[in-house]
Amino acid sequence: MGISASSLINPFSVLRGQKRRRSDDSSDSDTESFLEETLNTPKRKKLLTTAKYIYQALYKEEKNSDVTVIALGKPWHLHKIYLCQSPYFKSMFGGSWRESFQDIVHIKIADPRITLDSLSTVFGSLYLDEIVIEPKEVISILATATLFQLEGIIEQCTLVMRDTINTKTAVNYYEAACEYGVTNVKEAAFKWLLVNLMGYFYDHVKWLKEVSVELMTQLISSPDLFVIQTEFTIYILLRYWMYLKLHSENDDEYTDNDFEPKKFFQERQDKTPFLLTKQGKPFAKAFQALRLQHILMHHLDIEMLQKDNIIPNEWINPTVLHQWHSMLRIDQSLDKGPKEISDELFYKHSLRCGRLLPIEGNHMWRWTGFNFGLDLILILEERSFRIKRNHRFENGSLLSLQPKRYILLRVTVACLNEQRQIHHIQTTPIRGFNLSRNEEVSLFKLERELVFPLLVSVNLLVKTPNSELNSNLNLNDSNNESTIQLDSNIIINNNDDKPINSIKSTLENNYKG
Repeated sequence: MGISASSLINPFSVLRGQKRRRSDDSSDSDTESFLEETLNTPKRKKLLTTAKYIYQALYKEEKNSDVTVIALGKPWHLHKIYLCQSPYFKSMFGGSWRESFQDIVHIKIADPRITLDSLSTVFGSLYLDEIVIEPKEVISILATATLFQLEGIIEQCTLVMRDTINTKTAVNYYEAACEYGVTNVKEAAFKWLLVNLMGYFYDHVKWLKEVSVELMTQLISSPDLFVIQTEFTIYILLRYWMYLKLHSENDDEYTDNDFEPKKFFQERQDKTPFLLTKQGKPFAKAFQALRLQHILMHHLDIEMLQKDNIIPNEWINPTVLHQWHSMLRIDQSLDKGPKEISDELFYKHSLRCGRLLPIEGNHMWRWTGFNFGLDLILILEERSFRIKRNHRFENGSLLSLQPKRYILLRVTVACLNEQRQIHHIQTTPIRGFNLSRNEEVSLFKLERELVFPLLVSVNLLVKTPNSELNSNLNLNDSNNESTIQLDSNIIINNNDDKPINSIKSTLENNYKG
């Protein structure tokens, strides 16, 4: 059987003879618009660019070189016109220096951070319109760019360093930034160390012992240091850090960070306080940055200080005296808190304490130690922070009977990224609270950008700073006699018991008043 011609369908006649669907019209319109847009959009495709051609022909193949630069024993056959992008070479070739007339130039490299690789990278960048900087080479490239005064490369190094501050780089970046005057990297690395010194470096021997005495002193002195637990943990860290610096040849990770340092210092045969010995004197500056008034807050801590015999009693005794004097003033309602002090004094004298909150939820805690009769509890509930003056005698603490106590407080909360850089931070201003017994007040609500785990850092001041009382409390030492002057009516001389009656009568008169 055959197929009749009438049964065959001409597809073109069908298209011409039938009505088009509205959806088909829309599709064609969209296609037409897309094609029109494509034809009117410029396409940028890089050819073998002039910069790459110049780099290959003039730098790599050294064609038409008019000067040979010798540095670190290696010759580079370069071109003065490209070298003059550097103010260093522009001054050399453009002035009356003898090098401007020479074909061979010797450059003395005194900086150990400058390497052959960094020289090659920097010289090559003068022939290109971009530079590739690997983080592991960035300090060497920064050093080289600083020598040749290449601000563009210095800026690129700065960006790379700020993006890659982490455990392995923070200390080295800080030291390099100080040496080469890169202020923003110095500040960023220092800020990273303030957050991570206590909570992370303590468990990483290799990085902790890289911290110099000068840097450690600055970190310990900062009011922005993120302290884990209380101020006494700073002393523990310093003891461990000093032990590591004294045993720098040992790279072992210690399973117990307290045992070896404690054994080393407590079993010394020499009874001289360690910081007064030849070995210890280089570390004295860091220990002097400790806020001793906040370390002498628990009897166990004082006992450990005595057993370690690191800090001289000459440093500790005046602080003990000041603490005792402050406690007596508070007991007699002469000091109801630090109401009128400057921000500078607050940051200098405040107790620094902190905590890691690992998971989201409700948290409540206190920091141990004697806080002049205040039992303060911090509460985080439904992402809101509160503080409470707890006044319950069943916990056995010595509590202040004053109906009102004034405190100053600043709270900082931060969360970190994978490199332990600050992802988000929230800091309150310095706030004052006049707390009644068992009173609870709201502090602030966590910003939504803060995600757990969180680091909490608190600056707290519950009494008038000792520096404000120095005019009434002096230490005099003459003729090997220790004299303590509390005020014009009370004088205690360790070699004379007669004034005790005077003290007794004075105290009786004060209580009668």
